[in-house]
Amino acid sequence: MKKQLINYETLRKITEAVSQTKDPEDVVLLTVESVRRAMKVKGCMLFLVDRKSDELVVAGSSGLSDDYVNKGPVSSLKSIADSLKDGPVAIHNVSDDPRIQYPEEAVKEGIASIMSVPLTLHGNVMGALRVYTAELWDFTLEDVNFVQAVAQIVSMAIDMCRINKGLKTSIEILKTMRDPAKLKIVR
Repeated sequence: MKKQLINYETLRKITEAVSQTKDPEDVVLLTVESVRRAMKVKGCMLFLVDRKSDELVVAGSSGLSDDYVNKGPVSSLKSIADSLKDGPVAIHNVSDDPRIQYPEEAVKEGIASIMSVPLTLHGNVMGALRVYTAELWDFTLEDVNFVQAVAQIVSMAIDMCRINKGLKTSIEILKTMRDPAKLKIVR
């Protein structure tokens, strides 16, 4: 029961924090650190899909070494690809699962199990949130539901940051285009 309370508290904190920031980098870093701490796992990483290259680009990570984070290009078509199409995927043992793109690097990093959950918005996949454990882990439905809820919150927050940034850019462009001498005042 205590684990469930921690997850609800983490969801509340993440939701509160992301609703107060307009910087997508802050949203990502807060998310990966919060998930790692709440679940007491080795690490957490958030990827965004690069549509041009079909790669998953690391947006932020917590608890994982730079060597592992920068191990090479992560293909959205090869690296736990089912999670981007079909929903959450839990891999019990990374050392013998063909869905892992870099199994040797995962073992070297001390990763035993991985859960991957898609980041989706308006029916479109925008990335993945992955949880990494140091021990073999049987992910529970509670674990999956928690990470899915966080992934959905983060997807919306990243989208809101993008919209906010685009709106600010549009307003700035309009301000520079406006010639005060040609403005008509409506009374």
